[in-house]
Amino acid sequence: MKNVFDTLKERGYIEQVTHEGLREWFEKEKVSFYIGFDPTADSLHVGHFVSAMVASHMQKAGHRPIILIGGGTAMIGDPSGRTDMRSMMTKETIAHNVECFKKQLSKFVSFEGENAAIIVNNADWLLGLNYIDFIRDIGTYFSVNKMLTAECFKKRLEKGLSFLEFNYMLMQSYDFLVLYQKYNCSLQLGGNDQWSNILAGADLIRRKEQATAFGLTFKLLTTTEGIKMGKTAKGALWLDPNKTSPYEFYQYFRNIADADVRNVMCMLTFLPMEEIDKLCNVEGEKINEAKKVLAYEITKIVHGEEEATKAKEASEALFGAGGNLDSMPTTKIDALPISILDLLVATKLAPSKGQARILVEQGGISIDDKKIDDINYMVDKIEDHIVIKKGKKTFHKVEI
Repeated sequence: MKNVFDTLKERGYIEQVTHEGLREWFEKEKVSFYIGFDPTADSLHVGHFVSAMVASHMQKAGHRPIILIGGGTAMIGDPSGRTDMRSMMTKETIAHNVECFKKQLSKFVSFEGENAAIIVNNADWLLGLNYIDFIRDIGTYFSVNKMLTAECFKKRLEKGLSFLEFNYMLMQSYDFLVLYQKYNCSLQLGGNDQWSNILAGADLIRRKEQATAFGLTFKLLTTTEGIKMGKTAKGALWLDPNKTSPYEFYQYFRNIADADVRNVMCMLTFLPMEEIDKLCNVEGEKINEAKKVLAYEITKIVHGEEEATKAKEASEALFGAGGNLDSMPTTKIDALPISILDLLVATKLAPSKGQARILVEQGGISIDDKKIDDINYMVDKIEDHIVIKKGKKTFHKVEI
């Protein structure tokens, strides 16, 4: 079996490691590792996708994933990469989000077999902590001077860093220590924005347990311009089909920039590198075939083969390559005629009549490829269906 370190490096995941020799460690031992997910919403989004894929690659190579859901740390909020403070969530909201995460992560890792993944919630050990005992036992190992040099705190110092958030590093480090003690977990994986927290956790284990703990960070999913990938006009690209439909999900990756195709294909699919090289080493419009494969493979991982096929057929139908329009997001209206502004609100292509008016006035709306530029336009006839196009990438079918 191929060493998973080589797999992660070849596919472009690895950003930083705490120690040389991780590759040799993976060769000698089956490692228990953990990746943390803070349940700040009721669905994972594309930003979490890379973490889930890394966990999957690790498990397939024989290592054991520990999925840590931050039910406790979510009560504070991670300051990493932020310029403002996260809003506080109730325990009930966090518990609901935890259950949603568990369901979605089961598509990436297996909870059965010899190296079955386990899910733990740090609320189990954080929420019952005695603060004085915690500060005496754990706080003594942390230097405030050193913490203030950490990248995750630097940006916040300009606007103000609350003491609440300052505790986050101690909490996450304590997670690593608990998992080391309970599950012999010696490796934490995370996005590159977690580097400071991972270093702190490994250092805590070294100081308190006189043991070596390792850390590895992977690259954040960004475009070639360095912008985080997964942002849409509606917000984040969610893995929950009720938040982002499989069709919208497919279309997002079908329409990414040519320069981003290879990187995304390496990080978000399980296609062999030989096939990726063959698909991506092309010129001009031929890259569109790679985009179709990319969109299908990613949608299949997240939503299953049936939904991926439906999304693919709907996309092909729109672009004149045959297929099945039944897979497209659809709204049924009760009666005609209906104004274009009311129709855009009814289909949720616009959140309000005011926004609908702007879309029409700016030339962003077409019906069956006919541009609509009159805000008083009335739809008074639908034989079978019409297709509304918003911008270049959003399509919606309307029936009566």
